[in-house]
Order: sequence, then structure tokens, then C-alpha cells
Amino acid sequence: MLPALVCLALAAFVAALLGSLHTGRIVTLHLILAVGAMPLIFGAMSHFIPVLTRTRTSGAGLAGLSVLALTGGILAVAAFGLPGMAWGRYAGAFLALMAAGLLLAWSRRRQAGMLGRPHPGLAWYEAALACLACALLAILAGAFWPQQWAGLRRLHLHLNTLGFIGLTAVSTLAVLLPTVAGRSDPQVAAWLRHNLPWAMAGTALVAVGAAWFGPLAGLGAMLWAVPLGRLAARWLRLYRSEIFAWHGAAPLLAAALAGFATSLLFGVAAVAFPVSTPTSAFVAGFLPPLVSGAASQLLPVWLHPGMQGEWHAALRSRLGRYGGVRAALFCLAGIAGGMDQEWGLFLSAATLLWFMLQTGAALMQVRAIPLDRPSS
Repeated sequence: MLPALVCLALAAFVAALLGSLHTGRIVTLHLILAVGAMPLIFGAMSHFIPVLTRTRTSGAGLAGLSVLALTGGILAVAAFGLPGMAWGRYAGAFLALMAAGLLLAWSRRRQAGMLGRPHPGLAWYEAALACLACALLAILAGAFWPQQWAGLRRLHLHLNTLGFIGLTAVSTLAVLLPTVAGRSDPQVAAWLRHNLPWAMAGTALVAVGAAWFGPLAGLGAMLWAVPLGRLAARWLRLYRSEIFAWHGAAPLLAAALAGFATSLLFGVAAVAFPVSTPTSAFVAGFLPPLVSGAASQLLPVWLHPGMQGEWHAALRSRLGRYGGVRAALFCLAGIAGGMDQEWGLFLSAATLLWFMLQTGAALMQVRAIPLDRPSS
């Protein structure tokens, strides 16, 4: 199901970015975050949690959680985009909350049944799911506390972007880029353990500060900058040649980390410069390189799990072709979007379309390669 969720996410991103002038900011954000990103993250967590806990792979039934989350996301988009669908805001939040709670409970059961300690990345995933649950509870609380709706909506937004998506993405990037580079980082587990408190505290302060007390948001952004700076410094020391390459997934993953940091900077700048739009930097400069970079590395495995052979290597090579160029375009798009320039959103959408077309061509080109042929 993961390849289908990747395709859905990419299509949702492109549709939302291209249609942003006509659909409005709220519909655009929910199409990207709730319909595109949330089901994909649920699917990816279902794949990675057994790896992190060294337990058996998840059963087919767990895919229903991604479907449940997707249904909630569709209802949320309909609530803001269609007349007479206001109830979808709360129904969608309830369904997504159910999916988050069930996935978190499943993760806890896997951890309880394993031998030894889990990989520290699991704590980041569970913290991300807790942030999502709190974000959805904030929407449901708005039905009973309407006088605080504006603050609760901002709390919901930041717990989603920095908490649910940010914690999931940054922890995955820390593990995935060394895999892409083919050279392990022996200190990545220690980095994950030591930096989760900084990221969680930063998320909480930004979310509460954006909702009710602005100065806390600036402090939270500074706390988030600590793990981001540490990770960027490690990458530049260990994987500089892969990051600044013309091809491969590594430039895209590095661009995603840069895009996340840039959206934080625009969030701080928005206090003094009203033209700064951090959410546009987030959706144009962070999510597209994140998903396309991860897909360049993982899509071959998700399409055909098991022994890795020539087919996987050939597809991965074709998916990563001109990855460095796309990374630069996504960075430019994120900066332009953060400066409230609409062409940044269109540039990001066009670059994503390029990757989607390249993916289709790559799949056609590797059809003749036998799956069981070993990689040379």
C-alpha cells in the first residue's frame, strides 16, 4: 500500500500547490497535510515501527489506519471547501484521532513485546503521534470553547507541522541519509536520544506561543534550532560529497532539512514582517523534497520487498537522476513561498511533476530487468 500512498501524497501536493490561488489557504493546507502527508506518514510508521522494535512486519489489517486517516483528511477538506459540510471538520478530526490512537497503542504493544530496548527513533514516532492527537483534540475542543477558536486553530496547526510531521520527518532523515550515502553514522542513535527533549520542548513552546503568547514561539524556535543545527553539522562533516551531488536522494533529503529550518526562520520573521508566510515555506520547500527524496530511496523496496538486486539498483539510480537540481529548485521555491511569492508554490509543483514523470519513465525502463538478478 505504501507506493499507492506515495502517489496519493505527490498528487495531493501538486493539486494543492497549483490550485492554491483558487482553493484558499485553509483548503490548500488540509489537502497537503491531511490528505497527502498524514496517510503516508501512517503507512511509513506501520512499515518502520516493526524495524525499530525488531518484531515481525505489520499485517495487512494495519493498512486500514491509513485509510481511516485519509477519510478524516477528506472530510476536513470537504468541510472547508464545500457548503453544508461544516460538520466534516469535527468528524474528520475524530476519525484521524481514532487512527492516531490505534497506531500509538499498536506501537506501545510492539515495544512491550520485544526483547531489549527499541531503537530511539521509536520515541520520536510516538511523540509525533502524541502531538497529532493533541492537535486533533484542539479542533474538537473548539466545538465546546468557541471563544478560543482562533488560538486552538493555531495550536492545531503548529502541533501538526512541527510536532507530527516535523518529529517524524527529522528522525527519519537522521537515519535515512546515512543509508542513502552507504556509510553508517555510528552516533545517530545517541543523536536521537539526546535531541528529542529539545525538539519536543521547541514544538510545545512554538505551538502554545503561536496560539496565545507570541514570545514563547521565538524561544521554541531557538530550541528546535539546536537539534537541526547539530544534525546539519554532522551531515556536512560526514556526507558533504553526497549532499552536493548532481544525482541521488541525498541532496533532496538535505534540502528537506534545510526547508524545515527555513520555515522556522520565516515563522520567527513573521512577527516583524507580515509578508512572511512560514506555512508556504513549509509546503513548498520542505514536504516536496522530503517525500520525493525518501521515495527515491525507498520506493524500490516498497514495490518489491525482499532481496535487493539489479532491478532495485537500476530503479533507485533512475529515480535519483538530477536529484541535486530538484533539491536546488525546492530550496528556491521554499524561500520564495516564505516571502509570499506565489511563483514559489508553482515552482515546487512543477518540480514535483518532473519527479512524477521521471518515476513513470523509470518504471517503464526497468521492466525488462529480472527481479532475481543480483546487483553487480
